[in-house]
Amino acid sequence: MDRLGVVDEIFLRTHRGLGTPIALQGLWRTSDRVEPILLQRIHDALRSGPLGRRVVRPRVPGARRGWRVNTRAHPLLFVDDPLPVSELLPWADGLGSELDPEFGPGWRLAAAPLADGGSVVALTCSHALADARGLAYAVDVALREVGVESGGPGLAERPGAVLDAAFEAEAERRRAALTGAASGASIGSARLPGPAAAGSRQSGNAAARAAEPSAAPSTSARESDWADALRQWSIVVGGTIRALRQGIPGRPESGAPVRARGKEARVRSAVVQFRAADWDGVAKEHGGTANSLFIQLVANMLWAIGFPHPAIAASLPVDTRDEPRVDNDLSMTEILIDRSDTPATLRAKTRAAYERRMTSPGGMPEELLQVIPDRWAYALSKGAGERDILCSNIGALPDSLRTIGAHACTGVAARAIHPGLTAANLPRTRLSGYLCRTGDDYVLSLVCLDPAIESATVLTELTVEAATRLGLAAAPW
Repeated sequence: MDRLGVVDEIFLRTHRGLGTPIALQGLWRTSDRVEPILLQRIHDALRSGPLGRRVVRPRVPGARRGWRVNTRAHPLLFVDDPLPVSELLPWADGLGSELDPEFGPGWRLAAAPLADGGSVVALTCSHALADARGLAYAVDVALREVGVESGGPGLAERPGAVLDAAFEAEAERRRAALTGAASGASIGSARLPGPAAAGSRQSGNAAARAAEPSAAPSTSARESDWADALRQWSIVVGGTIRALRQGIPGRPESGAPVRARGKEARVRSAVVQFRAADWDGVAKEHGGTANSLFIQLVANMLWAIGFPHPAIAASLPVDTRDEPRVDNDLSMTEILIDRSDTPATLRAKTRAAYERRMTSPGGMPEELLQVIPDRWAYALSKGAGERDILCSNIGALPDSLRTIGAHACTGVAARAIHPGLTAANLPRTRLSGYLCRTGDDYVLSLVCLDPAIESATVLTELTVEAATRLGLAAAPW
């Protein structure tokens, strides 16, 4: 049985109100209409692909939670009435409700026509199911499968796609798992009118849960739980003893959270597109990289918002996967940014930071968080990776994500959203940036929790102004 890692469980706890709620989202824009029948085929491929799984609890104390194949899914959500382009992000922001990787479907595919004649497609996924690179991999698998079924450009034929052993192994594993389990059901189909669909709630979880196989765990699964529990406890006990020899560690420092009035937290979003040649040229001109230019842009924006301190702490996710998979294969590091920094100095800082990752306080084993009750684990890890800004450089997306069937994408964005965020669980992080590259473009997605930003329009204007000061021409979505 595949088991959850420490990071997986941190994100799982957010579904229980323990931490800042977070979901990942990919957005695709096309210049023409994407037909619902194609979207349904993609939905079916996602349902039987790497995202088709859910969390199951172990039967033995100390064993880690595991993953079980789960083909239940929220239905394809298709909006009939065209959305004004200005409503694209508010609509997408509302797609994160009712995602539950343990007791309900953990992802949702939605699409809407746009008033400019194009379309937007959104895939929203619990962060417990995948990180950004993992979500891109799951979409890559689904789009390749749809391409083969339709007789279009497929695995080896799609430009830039490589038919590698990892893809074949993953596909074979999924086929074997689905053959051995009763097939679940997609929860119906939904076609909703207009922008009101953004906040719509899908029903049918109970019926779909009844359709899922509920066989008792096999003897081998129970034996696996015992073996995993033994391994976990040996790591935790041994590691804790070694750590306590150096004294009792303190709680990790996270800084003060963002202050907001009232119960609801205001979340502002923006997506801005840049020509990759321009971005790389500016970075090179200043002795930096695309990544260090990205970090400087986000930091400059926070100071422009009114951040009062001379230095900004930035958290930087680091992809640690050694093969394509959907798990949360990431760790965190950090740098301190001051006003004198340039893309060149930030390049040196990030290079050094990637050699030293954030670790648990006092050398305590991180597996401790998996053998104690969830509330204790949350209290021990609360705010550990939070800094003033988050700069997540997702990197180049697979070439397969540049088209949806025969429809070329004019832009592809990847970001995180915070469904159900309240003032009580606001993090320290005020501004999060997500950068990805598709083809000849970089797409920057920003999510702001600072109450000084009154609207998404203000955030977009601020982004364009900050980019212009760096010599970049920005095209807002």
